[in-house]
Amino acid sequence: MISRRILFACIMACAIGSAAEAQNYPGGQVRMVVPFPAGGATDVLGRVVSAHLQNLWGQTVIPEYRPGAAGLLGARQVIGSPADGSTLLLASMGAVLSVASSQGGGGNPEVTRELAPISLVAAPPYIVVVNPAVPVRTTAELIAHAKANPGKLTYGSSGVGSASHLSGALFAQAAGVELLHVPYRGTGPAVTDLLGGRIDMLFAPPLVVTPHISAGTLRVIGTTGSTRSPLFPDMPTIAETGLPGYESLGWFGVYAPANTPREIVAKVSADLAKILAMPEVKQRLAEVGVEPVPSTPAAFTAFTNAEIAKWLELAQRAGIKLTQ
Repeated sequence: MISRRILFACIMACAIGSAAEAQNYPGGQVRMVVPFPAGGATDVLGRVVSAHLQNLWGQTVIPEYRPGAAGLLGARQVIGSPADGSTLLLASMGAVLSVASSQGGGGNPEVTRELAPISLVAAPPYIVVVNPAVPVRTTAELIAHAKANPGKLTYGSSGVGSASHLSGALFAQAAGVELLHVPYRGTGPAVTDLLGGRIDMLFAPPLVVTPHISAGTLRVIGTTGSTRSPLFPDMPTIAETGLPGYESLGWFGVYAPANTPREIVAKVSADLAKILAMPEVKQRLAEVGVEPVPSTPAAFTAFTNAEIAKWLELAQRAGIKLTQ
C-alpha cells in the first residue's frame, strides 16, 4: 500500500509539473482552428485574436480554416488533437451545438465531454438585413410580406444548425410564418448571394454586414437583442418593430480539447482577457460591431451548457437535424 507521504509527494510533483508546463506555455506554434471559411464573422475574430496572442506570447499563432457541417468538421479536428494547448478552437454557437447534438448516449449533452471551454470572446446581437429589392423596411412589414408569400421568402445561414439558421427558425416560429432556409458553408458566401439577390434576407453577425449597410447595398430591418445595441443605437430591435419578445444573440468563444491541463486553460483565458481589454482590440472590434466580453473558464462552461440546452430544445420543436 502506498503511504500517505509518498502519495502526497506524487501529488505535489504532478502539481509542480503542471504549473511549470503552464508557465512555459506555449513552447511552440499554436493553431487556432476556425471552423468556417474566410470572410465570415469567425474569420475576422480569429485573425484579431490570433495576431494579438502571437504578439503577447512571442510564438506563432496560425489561424487555420476547416469549414464544413456548420462548424462540426473543424471542431472535430480540435477534439482529436493533443490536449496540450497547441490546438485551439474559435467556435460560434452553431459549431458548439453541432458537437453537442452529435454526442451519443443518454443524458443532457455537455460540451465538456469533448471540449474544454476557455473564454467567451463576443456575444453580439445579429442584424437582420434584406436585399434592397425586398419591399419591406420594418419587422411588421417583413412578417406581412412573408405571410403573403408563404415559403417563398428565403433566408441564408452559415449552415444547418448554425446560429444564423436557428435565429431564423426562432423568428419564423414566433411570427407564425414560413421561411425557406438556404444553408451555406459560412456567413461570407451567404452575404455574397444576398448582395446578388439570390436570397432575400439574412440573420447576420455585425462583422460581415456593417460595411454593406454603410454602402447602402443591404437594408437593415432590425437587431436581435432585447435592447438596442450601444454600437448601433439608431437600429431598432426586431422586438420593438413587430415581434415583441424576440431575442437571439450570436456568440463566439475559444475552446481546447477536453482534458487540456487546467493551468493551461486558465493561462489562455487570462491572456485572452488581457488582449480583449487592449484599446486597439476594442477599437478594431467596435469597427465591425462587436464588444469583447471575456469570461473565466468556469463561467464560460456554465454559459455554453445553458445555451446548448436552450437551442437544442428549439431545434427539436422546429424539426431541425443539427448533425448531417
